[in-house]
Amino acid sequence: MALPKAKEIVSSNPVVVFSKTYCPFCVEVKELFTKLGVTIKVIELNTEADGSEIQSALAEWTGQRTVPNVFIGGNHIGGCDATTNLHNQGELVPLLTKAGTTVASASG
Repeated sequence: MALPKAKEIVSSNPVVVFSKTYCPFCVEVKELFTKLGVTIKVIELNTEADGSEIQSALAEWTGQRTVPNVFIGGNHIGGCDATTNLHNQGELVPLLTKAGTTVASASG
C-alpha cells in the first residue's frame, strides 16, 4: 500500500517533500520553499505510522532512499543538493511555476 499512497500524494500536490523532522537537509529544503513563499506538502516519514514503508517504496520508485525526497509537478527532483542546485541555477522557480504553484519571491 505504501507505493500507491506515495504516488497518490505526489499526483495530488504540486510540490511534495518526503522528510524527517530531525534531518538538517530536510530543514534546509523546507526553508528554501518557505523563503520562496511556496506551499508544499510535507510528509514527515518519522512521524507517519507507515513512514518506513513509504521510504522503502520511494527507494523502489525513484532509486533514492535518502530524505529529503522532493517532487515538483509529479516529477522526482531529488534531494537537498539537487533542489538547491536547481535554485542556484535559476531553474527551480520556473519548475514551480510550471507545476502551478505561486512563487512569492524569485530571490532567495
